[in-house]
This record gives sequence, C-alpha cells and structure tokens, in this order.
Amino acid sequence: MRLIQVDAFTGKPFAGNPAAVCMLLDGERDAAWMQDVAAEMNLSETAFISRRDDGFDLRWFTPSIEVDLCGHATLASAHVLWEEKEARAEDAITFHTRSGPLICHLRTDRIEMDFPARPVEETDPPEGMIEALGVEPMSVWRSEVSYLVELASEEEVQRASPDFGALGAIPDAWACITSMSGTSGFDFVSRFFGPQAGINEDPVTGSAHCALADFWSKKSGRTDFRAYQCSTRGGVVHVAIDGDRIRLGGQAVTVFRGELRA
Repeated sequence: MRLIQVDAFTGKPFAGNPAAVCMLLDGERDAAWMQDVAAEMNLSETAFISRRDDGFDLRWFTPSIEVDLCGHATLASAHVLWEEKEARAEDAITFHTRSGPLICHLRTDRIEMDFPARPVEETDPPEGMIEALGVEPMSVWRSEVSYLVELASEEEVQRASPDFGALGAIPDAWACITSMSGTSGFDFVSRFFGPQAGINEDPVTGSAHCALADFWSKKSGRTDFRAYQCSTRGGVVHVAIDGDRIRLGGQAVTVFRGELRA
C-alpha cells in the first residue's frame, strides 16, 4: 500500500498541517491495525482510504484515537487521489465517513470540501479550562465537539501558552481560541488544542472551522471568510456557509511517498 504525506491548507511544503494518507487498503483492515499505523506516523491525523462503487471509504486516526471528522486529512486524501490518478480531476470525489458523505471538488486555485456545520451556543466553560488555557476570554461558546474561546486580539491568540497537562485532564475540553485578524487579507485567526486526543496543538484544523464559521457569522452577519490558523506552521482556510453545510477550501502539497509493508 502507498503511504503518502501531504501538507494541507498550504501551498508550500513544511507549513500547514501534515497528514499521512494510506491508500488503497487491500481488503479489510481492523481499527487496531489502523491505530497502530497512526501511532507509528505520529501525526495529528492519518487517513485510510478504500475504494467502493460509489466513491471511497475514509477513516481518520490521531496517534491515540479515531475521530469522527477531520478537515486537513480529507483535503490531503482528495489531493492524493487526484495526484495519483485514482480519480479524474474533472470529477468530484465522494468520501463515505462517520460524519456522512463528504464531497470534494478540484477548483482552479484550491480543493473545496463540503462539510457539516457545527453550530455554537454561548456557554460557561468547564472548571479549570480557562486557567489551563491561560487566557482572558471575551466569551466562551460550545459546539457538539469542542469549546470556542473568543479573545480580544490576534496578539492574545498568538501569545497563549496553555498548560497541556491541566487541559488534557479535563474530559472533552478540546478548545479553539479565536479573534478577529489584525493581519490584512484575513478575517479571523485561531488556534486549536486537543491534548485529550494526543494532539497538544493541531497546526491547522479544518473541522474547527465548521464551528468558527457559525461563530463569526453570528458576530459579523457574513457567510464567507478567509481565515488563518496561527500555529507555528500556520495555514490558510477558506470558509463559506451554505445552509447547514460548510464549504472549506485550501491547498495541499505532497512531501513524500513511501510503501507501507506492515
């Protein structure tokens, strides 16, 4: 099987979010084997693709758990299928996942993905989360899978230095911090922390933008954004609300190809 590493949500290597893509699975492979491969790769996500009559099955694993939705590894998977000629550039790719069908299109300047929206509601943070993040929130919101913490400025987002041990001890306290962008060309910035899943800080988190889109639409009345995730590697995410779906767009770059022999 081919094992290909792709930097997603970036147009240059060694930026964005790296994902490993394992394709195409040669028959049934159990979750324990996939988890072992993901732990071996030690990236925020490893994607596993198998072909079916109406598209492809797609699963995502962090080094420690399987997740229900992942943006950057989906982007990487679509990029690889087109680049490896497993799908025609003029055809959309349908991935069948734990979050339902996800459809990807190859546009002129990016790959565009159709994802489910994750609406947010304002809430109180769980005990200890704000202290673990080390921030002063303007507001705290909750989606079905994570907390979203609004900060006053991009500088505060960049300066945040969470206590990952303390944050990881709070069940389900995956946390995204965000603010309006102070950089020309971007509407908002964010960072995402998930030590509970074995990822202290995710470089670029496509799925988090399914909640960020709803939050920033509530704040601004807009439905279309260009966002920057200001991790050390950094990445650009195009976000648009389309009813109860989110269109996520970004670029991807292949870094290396190998052969999985285990």
